[in-house]
Amino acid sequence: MWLVMGTREVALRGPGVTTIHRTSSLTPLLLMGMLTTGLVQSPIPTSVSRGFWTLSENLTAVEGATVKLRCGVRAPGSVVQWAKDGLLLGPNPGIPGFPRYSLEGDPAKGEFHLRIETCDLSDDAEYECQVSRSEMGPELVSPKVILSILVPPKVLQLTPEAGSTVTWVAGQEYVVTCVSGDAKPAPHITFIQGGHTVLDVSYNVNDGSEEKLFIAEAEARVTPQSSDNGQLLFCEGSSPALDIPIKASFTMNILFPPGPPVIDWPGLDEGHVRAGQNLELPCMARGGNPPATLQWLKNGKPVSIAWGTEHAQAVARSVLVMAVRPEDHGAQLSCLSYNSVSTGTQERSITLQVTFPPSAITILGSASQSENKNVTLCCLTKSSRPRVLLRWWLGGRQLLPTDETVMDGLHGGHISMSNLTLLVRREDNGLSLTCEAFSDAFSKETFKKSLTLNVKYPAQKLWIEGPQEGQYIRTGTRVRLVCLAIGGNPEPSLTWYKDSRTVSEPRQPQEPRRVQLGSLEKSGSTFSRELVLVIGPSDNRAKFSCKAGQLSASRQLEVQFPPTNLTILANSSTLRPGDALNLTCVSISSNPPVNLSWDKEGERLEDVAAPPQSAPFKGSTASRSVFLRVSSRDHGHRVTCRAHSAALRETVSSFYSLNVLYPPEFLGEQVLVVTVEEQGQALLPVSVSANPAPEAFNWTFRGYRLSPAGGPRHRILSGGALQLWNVTRADGGVYQLHCQNSEGTAEALLKLDVHYAPTIRALWDPTEVNVGGSVDIVCTVDANPVLPEMFSWERLGEEEEDLSLDDVEMVSKGSTGRLRIHQAKLSQAGAYQCIVDNGVAPVARGLVRLVVRFAPQVDHPTPLTKVAAAGDSTSSATLHCRARGVPNIDFTWTKNGVPLDLQDPSPLFRYTEHRYHQGVVHSSLLTIANVSAAQDYALFTCTATNDLGSDHTNIQLVSISRPDPPWGLKVVSTTPHSVGLEWKPGFDGGLPQRFQIRYEALETPGFL
Repeated sequence: MWLVMGTREVALRGPGVTTIHRTSSLTPLLLMGMLTTGLVQSPIPTSVSRGFWTLSENLTAVEGATVKLRCGVRAPGSVVQWAKDGLLLGPNPGIPGFPRYSLEGDPAKGEFHLRIETCDLSDDAEYECQVSRSEMGPELVSPKVILSILVPPKVLQLTPEAGSTVTWVAGQEYVVTCVSGDAKPAPHITFIQGGHTVLDVSYNVNDGSEEKLFIAEAEARVTPQSSDNGQLLFCEGSSPALDIPIKASFTMNILFPPGPPVIDWPGLDEGHVRAGQNLELPCMARGGNPPATLQWLKNGKPVSIAWGTEHAQAVARSVLVMAVRPEDHGAQLSCLSYNSVSTGTQERSITLQVTFPPSAITILGSASQSENKNVTLCCLTKSSRPRVLLRWWLGGRQLLPTDETVMDGLHGGHISMSNLTLLVRREDNGLSLTCEAFSDAFSKETFKKSLTLNVKYPAQKLWIEGPQEGQYIRTGTRVRLVCLAIGGNPEPSLTWYKDSRTVSEPRQPQEPRRVQLGSLEKSGSTFSRELVLVIGPSDNRAKFSCKAGQLSASRQLEVQFPPTNLTILANSSTLRPGDALNLTCVSISSNPPVNLSWDKEGERLEDVAAPPQSAPFKGSTASRSVFLRVSSRDHGHRVTCRAHSAALRETVSSFYSLNVLYPPEFLGEQVLVVTVEEQGQALLPVSVSANPAPEAFNWTFRGYRLSPAGGPRHRILSGGALQLWNVTRADGGVYQLHCQNSEGTAEALLKLDVHYAPTIRALWDPTEVNVGGSVDIVCTVDANPVLPEMFSWERLGEEEEDLSLDDVEMVSKGSTGRLRIHQAKLSQAGAYQCIVDNGVAPVARGLVRLVVRFAPQVDHPTPLTKVAAAGDSTSSATLHCRARGVPNIDFTWTKNGVPLDLQDPSPLFRYTEHRYHQGVVHSSLLTIANVSAAQDYALFTCTATNDLGSDHTNIQLVSISRPDPPWGLKVVSTTPHSVGLEWKPGFDGGLPQRFQIRYEALETPGFL
């Protein structure tokens, strides 16, 4: 049997066949020696049928390999073919219909080997080599050769899914299934968990998707342990068709509970701690998936749920931080460890034994007593653990207590109490009376509570220092009074009184600080209290007293002050022009008396005195009256009353503002004319005076009232002014303003002058004039304003360039401008532009044409115009006649003086005319068809005619001939290296002509 290597591994199995793995293209050379006993040089079996010298035995091949079935016959030249499961494949070496099949070998030697490439399951069959009858021998049929094709499994389907991570709980049983793909034979499936083969496996083989294919299905029952966490579980499929088993796997994520918690107590005595200490207590739990959740409890209640995890060591840590307090004595601290698969929580607990001193010492009773009397005090501690002892001290002297008591306290502690009775003397005043608590448990700490002993005794002397009595003090002056006392305990209070009323500072912060009451000060045995006053009218002749117990001293002040209140009284609150007003000015109180006077806006007024009245603050009163006749111009003016004190050199003023009711009055600055440009904004201002203010501003235009609420293009402002926008010329005119208040009405007329850009309304276009005549070009516009110099004119050329207007006269009157032309010339014909600029953009422009009428002027070529054409009755000729003139020109033609009827409809008539004109130039083209020398060589005359006259020219139609010489040769330009020449061509003789230039160089004979 031959082995032909492909591009993939090939495995053949059968009797005497060795499995071969191809790894490179050189393998066939290396395998030749190996195959001498297996394939190529296999000895002919004894069972080889008669007539065959070599035959293949049954073969096994892997899908995709190439197989050769050997057949050697002893009758060369016979027809040999193979049969597959009884189906004849035919003797053609290419085997039609089976592209992978072919016959190999040398037929002359009797070699008819069947080669099958890329085997698949369809090749799994029985094969026979058949030899047909021939002259060389009889018909032969070989024994059947069975070719078995092995199909390896392509895939393993694992449940749970391959490549995934599967979460299981340790100790629970789970089912894993593994199903192979189509294969032949069915593969063997094994499960490997953590490096060990799973034994509890059930195995089934089912039919595949095609005949001869099988599907293997295996089910394993596994119970994972914590050691399997992170390991792979493999499904492995092996088959004779595979050199290496195929595998599928998933990662096991095994959930298992953590270990018990461990508390690391800082120190030797577990649970013993002192109040005020910051306790940091670590708790740790190892293992677990997921890692442990740690929780701290205090007396069964959560106090901390924060923890951290070190995943590399699988350790969870939590530190309880707490400030120990006395009430924590006997508290149980517990650390709990658990995770999502724990059957219960694991706990480690510690009970606290707290040592704490007394948080406070209290002395009950008063340390203040009159001299030579007993003081009774009680010293009491807060709870402490262990108990403390108490002792008393006065200054540096220890005192003996009356009795001592110990009681149960809070948090398992004790309360200590000590009573003391002491007779006090004056020299004991100010000494410190101390209760001290001490204990061996708190040897480094001392707990004390002290009181200052206050022994009461009276003051000795009291007096006041300050201004002398009878001295005049001006209001606003800062005065300092000092009350002094000697001796006394408690310290004398030194209370100030004003006219028997206690003196105090202002309670409201916004009130002026006229009174500043100092605090009690001590210097040795002398006590003082200061009273600072900003003197006011109420302090005049007031009695200021200072008292300390039964002692008292006083001082009286004399105060000078201007009027405390200057009031103006009016006989009427409502005034109108012509009303009489009586004003009375009253100075309520002053010391000394003041002089009153009146003025209005700086003008002194005559007044009369009024009867005096009683005055407060023990001062003097004054009163004067004035009489006024008011007008509208007095509204808003101030009538001022002035109170002057010569002694104080001070004047106090008060004014009365005149409120005169009067109807609206337009002021002198009222604008009567407002100018605005069209499309702009206009403001018609209002300058009006009225009291009360006008209630309404009504605007009327051309008999129509403008809406006070405004409109699309106007609004009335709060002050009555009228604002307009997008103003048009139609808005110009007189506006009537009507103002009204409760006192009356007033009217004003305002003119709105709308300036707008000029617009040309009339322009005579075209304007015609005979040559030599006179004419006005009239331009009429609509514009505002109309200015004397707003008209100007331009004459435009072919490209609208400005031409001179020196020979014309420009006249304007009102809205009409004229361009006056005298003795019109042909050169003045053309386009003129009327330009109007009144200062409002845009400038108006209008175009008008001036037409100067004149008799026809026919072009007369020099020399005589000639046209050449062949007179062979096949050619045509065109005669051109051009003339200038206004109005339009009519053309007539004659031949040798005989008029031509160009309207002759006869088909034998060979003359046609075409006319056209541009501006003042008119042309006539006479075309002669089939020119005949006998009939058409003649003198043709063209005559141009209009209303003002006529003109003519002659054109000679001749035979084709030599051209006429050019004429009018002249030099038009020169450079150091060139010369520009110009000439006029002569008659071309009816044919295209060319020109030749020759010149004669100086001092050189001949022409070049």
